[in-house]
Amino acid sequence: MPKPLLRHLLFGRVRFLESEEYLAFQYKLLIIVLLSGALFTALFLIGEISKLNPLGGSIHFYSMNVFSAGALLLWLLLRGRKERYRQIAWSYQILCILEYISALLYVPQDELRILWFFTNIPGVYILLGQRPGAIVTSLSIIGLAFGNAYLSAPYSPNGLATLIVAMAYQGAFFHIYGNRSISYFVRMRKSHEKLHHLATHDPLTGSLNARAYYASCEHMIHFARRHASPFSILFIDLDHFKQVNDNYGHAAGDIVLKAVAGTLAQSIRGSDALGRVGGEEFSIFLPNTSLAGALQLAETIREKIENLCPVIACGPLKITASIGIAECSKGDQGMKEIQQQADEAMYEAKKKGRNRVSSLSQVTPVLETALAG
Repeated sequence: MPKPLLRHLLFGRVRFLESEEYLAFQYKLLIIVLLSGALFTALFLIGEISKLNPLGGSIHFYSMNVFSAGALLLWLLLRGRKERYRQIAWSYQILCILEYISALLYVPQDELRILWFFTNIPGVYILLGQRPGAIVTSLSIIGLAFGNAYLSAPYSPNGLATLIVAMAYQGAFFHIYGNRSISYFVRMRKSHEKLHHLATHDPLTGSLNARAYYASCEHMIHFARRHASPFSILFIDLDHFKQVNDNYGHAAGDIVLKAVAGTLAQSIRGSDALGRVGGEEFSIFLPNTSLAGALQLAETIREKIENLCPVIACGPLKITASIGIAECSKGDQGMKEIQQQADEAMYEAKKKGRNRVSSLSQVTPVLETALAG
């Protein structure tokens, strides 16, 4: 059986975010544990039926049937539904404890049946976490200490003491190990997120850098084509920005760029993409946006930049921007072609006197009049 088909059969159609990496590990591990538990319990049932490994009583035989069927049912309920993970994990843990108690009470000829409680402790810490692990370990110790006298074949005082100390030691070991492992995992994930942010964002403005921006745009273009939805691109260039650096210094230029980037970020939707694609050049990808909507947003942005007046060492500085707009008019247009159209429209705005919005596409007379007013 091909691996992708086997994975789909076992885990179903489920996707995890990058921040859910540990949950993905727990989810897959729990499914493997559920199926393994059902399988190995079925082997014990075969041993009982064939008399190769008699269990010595019908009560535990029925208990194992319930356990095996319950594990399979929990797998079916969890498969493809990651949001059910916590409830299924707890349900399986309760099912396990009941099964182990059944073995302890009704299979006295198996002196090693207590090992099932020991094998359970690591699984609780991994699948449910430290607090549930500590709770289950404590309950197992208390139950064994006070319930031993009621067993048909109780453990000796020395044996009981060894079992309790060993169980406490194992719980403490996995509590410390789990704490350090999760802490290490969290630090690694944060480090990864930080490195990813540094690799994809401009350190000065916090906008996407050119490489990450264009990669994001290509992905959104693919999505737009699949759903036959329109999209537009704004190309924003600050007017006479070189004079800002020459007259007031690069520190002043940095203040201007950060102020403009903040204004752009506040003006767009969460589904839009903003990138710094040049020294004083920004680009905005607007999914599901027609030319008319892009023109209105561009004019709003132009006015905000004109009124921004970032404060530099010598006081407020008036800045303006020229904005070019391009709308996807052909289904086979790529990002490079559409960005080139927006770039040409921006230069058209420069030629017309700067501090304006321009598009090479046709605009309705009503909208032209509104924007001119």
